[in-house]
Amino acid sequence: MTAVTVSLPLFPLGAVLFPGLVLPLNVFEERYRALVRDLLALPADGPRQFGVVAIRDGHEVAPSGPGTADTGPAAGFGPDLDRALYPVGCVADVASVQEQSGGGYELVATGTTRFRVLSVDASGPYLVGEVEMLPEEPGTGAGALTSAVDRAFRGYQKLLAGARERTLAAPQELPDRPSVLSYLVAAAMVVEVPVKQRLLECADTAARLAEELALLRRETALIGKLPSLPAVELTRQRTNRN
Repeated sequence: MTAVTVSLPLFPLGAVLFPGLVLPLNVFEERYRALVRDLLALPADGPRQFGVVAIRDGHEVAPSGPGTADTGPAAGFGPDLDRALYPVGCVADVASVQEQSGGGYELVATGTTRFRVLSVDASGPYLVGEVEMLPEEPGTGAGALTSAVDRAFRGYQKLLAGARERTLAAPQELPDRPSVLSYLVAAAMVVEVPVKQRLLECADTAARLAEELALLRRETALIGKLPSLPAVELTRQRTNRN
């Protein structure tokens, strides 16, 4: 089967987007304002999409000092984009855009499909990638793993709520579709970006669920042994900035 490749505007973030998850963004840098303006110029009845790719070092930092300026998307990453960005990202489908008084945008998008970056063009106002869409394969044993991950995730949530000294909300119904559950758990776990990226890159749903089951058991054991661990250590998240 021939791989499907498309050209897609890229939005690098210090976080990982998963299919099915909602992404709110406060767009204030000019390079990404230009991206949003170009999306808004597309027909309203068609898709308005961009690709979210995680930054390896967690934050995009524009250069500073004499003779430097934020003149393009590559300015914040240095000459080797391949080393600055992870190779697998997620398509973000724009649901709503609100223009702000200062010229920025409040944007809400939803993750849809994973992709692999084949090449990056940094010649324009923002990065544009030639990307290959990745199918979601079930793998072997995804159905059996679903119930185990469901149970482990509920136990993890209960212990995490206790460590945060919060009351656990009434149990909510978790999705029974293996792929949907795998992405929800990946997004909800309090782990670092490289771990989330590894989950995004898993070859299939079964591999992702197996990885999550091991992580949930490990994290649950850690939280259980360290009940006095400060909540800030458990809830530390990198802020999405552009």
